[in-house]
Amino acid sequence: MNSSLRSGAALPTRSPSLAAERQLAELTARFAARAEALDRTAAFPFENLADLHAAGLVSAVVPAAAGGSGAPLAEARRIIAAVAEGEPSTALVLTMTYLVHRSLARADSRWAPALRDAVWASAVADGALANSLRVEPELGSPARGGLPDTTARRVDDGWRLTGHKLYTTGIPALRWLLVYGRTHEPEPRVGVFLVPRDTPGVRVIESWDHLGLRSSGSHEVVFDDVWLPADHAVDIRPPSAWHGGPDADQCAWMVVLLGALYDGVARAARGWLLPFLANRTPGSLGAPLSSLQRVQQTVGEIDALLWANRALLDDLVRATDEGRPPSAADSGLVKFNVTGNAIRVVELALQLTGNHGLSRRNPLERHHRNVLCSRIHTPQNDSSLTASGKAAFATLAQSALAAVE
Repeated sequence: MNSSLRSGAALPTRSPSLAAERQLAELTARFAARAEALDRTAAFPFENLADLHAAGLVSAVVPAAAGGSGAPLAEARRIIAAVAEGEPSTALVLTMTYLVHRSLARADSRWAPALRDAVWASAVADGALANSLRVEPELGSPARGGLPDTTARRVDDGWRLTGHKLYTTGIPALRWLLVYGRTHEPEPRVGVFLVPRDTPGVRVIESWDHLGLRSSGSHEVVFDDVWLPADHAVDIRPPSAWHGGPDADQCAWMVVLLGALYDGVARAARGWLLPFLANRTPGSLGAPLSSLQRVQQTVGEIDALLWANRALLDDLVRATDEGRPPSAADSGLVKFNVTGNAIRVVELALQLTGNHGLSRRNPLERHHRNVLCSRIHTPQNDSSLTASGKAAFATLAQSALAAVE
């Protein structure tokens, strides 16, 4: 495999071709036409994902040496943004697969090459999807600390895994489950166990009935004494080895793709809003709403927020693809601003449309519910702001110490 892909070294910038841009535009329109029905029924977007595989996009992040496209972050962002503007639940499922594929290409990946290559090859050949299963009923998100209850017990021929996970995005179609658990040992180790979806003992509880992203299939999964081969404990370490959290590259990829997803929802809201304002002519006004100065000013504010999002994401993408991702704390601030701006865009659109925007026959109501889901993704706002505040005081203390010396 190309060593630069394993090391996370800078990748050459690739400008999208006209054909690639046209392909993404066609997928956006196709997914948007299906979005309302998917939202109402909470049906899983199998057809959308099949279209993505047919277009070669499920394996876009898989390294070229493994049969994929070797997409850098800039290209992955374009894909996620286009998919999200059409149907964001599909984009979320694809995002989680991209993050898994990217993690396997990092220099510090501890996966056995055969298992890593199997995950990549299945994406290329079949459009196989993957996701990390981390959240639990008692633990909550591991990002806030604590050991998982999901436990792997060593047996002669492998492992026996037992546990319960929440919010398993994409489970109706996942091929690979990266399960965060601990070992049943006097001094437990913690990490990732690779579970093929069709392994006996994997049970899905179809509990996902959410405000937004209703088609993401983020159900619960129960592992009832699931047997795994010994090498499927793909990355288990002492708990202290995980205290540093995800590295800068991993954080940047997560923030950019999730940011692009929710920015895409906001841009879809704007796309519906402008024709509505241009064509809506109240009898009391005798002119389109778009002729009002306050409406023009609010649309200008929407564009300012989306411009800021583009600039923030552009900067983070550029730094990451050049091999110099910012700190996890700085990436967290990008997530805080981009998702906050996306929510504000849709709120401003609702202010301009009133009851029309809140009607379920119009997509703006759906965009509003979907964009609010941005708040629950790691890193959450309180964690991002606390990390930044701690860093500020640490810098102050270091400056004071340097002054004394």
